[in-house]
Amino acid sequence: MTDQAQSPILEITGLTKYFGGLAAVYDFNLTLKSGDLNGLIGPNGAGKTTVFNLITGLYQPTSGDVFFKNGSILGLAPFEITQNGIGRTFQNIRLFPNLTVLDNVCVAYHSHAGYNLLDSIIRNKRYSSKEKELVERAQDFLAIFKLENIQNELAKNLPYGEQRRVEIARALACDPQLLLLDEPAAGMNPREIMDLMDLIHFIRERFNLTILLIEHQMRVVMGICEWITVMDFGQVIARGIAKDIQNNPQVIEAYLGKGASDAD
Repeated sequence: MTDQAQSPILEITGLTKYFGGLAAVYDFNLTLKSGDLNGLIGPNGAGKTTVFNLITGLYQPTSGDVFFKNGSILGLAPFEITQNGIGRTFQNIRLFPNLTVLDNVCVAYHSHAGYNLLDSIIRNKRYSSKEKELVERAQDFLAIFKLENIQNELAKNLPYGEQRRVEIARALACDPQLLLLDEPAAGMNPREIMDLMDLIHFIRERFNLTILLIEHQMRVVMGICEWITVMDFGQVIARGIAKDIQNNPQVIEAYLGKGASDAD
């Protein structure tokens, strides 16, 4: 195996973010190798989504750095980070509710459209050809996710579980190498959660992805994540495989309160 294959796809060093005098994230470090499927967990307010926002450029850190494919992405705009190969979903679904499923995915594909602003204004032959190609690619993508039969439905009319699938499909349409999933199981019923777990395994293999997910559903985290990082009050308090995390006294205390780890 080459040195390049061994190098991390994502390396976060000393990442710190203060809001006023409050450290939302403090000295956060994380390394992901290509193909990893890792979880980031912790109680509400632990700083997990702030980490995602720092990785994707929505926030700028107070200190520390984020390296993606061996280059720092600090200071890049969110759209530049997306174009660089990092996709994400959000804790609260951010589909365009009044657009169809197909149009929601096409929006993501427009970064690869292949025509310029003038082409789109005058709607020339180049525009028509590329737009047709874009729609066909989006339709192929929806077929992979078994969403082709609802491609003309408005996003707001879909059940919650299908909205999540569309949001993940849209994130993947940006052609990422690293996918950040922020609480993808939120609001799902048990059947939808099982389907989601299968979907995450599928997309990792199908698209050769590295995945980092935030999740409160321990069934998901313990069921699919190969390595888990636990945060509390902005800091990492534990790392390990599922079994180690389940039995870690600091993790039990963070979730259940002081003294819980000593209970019978």
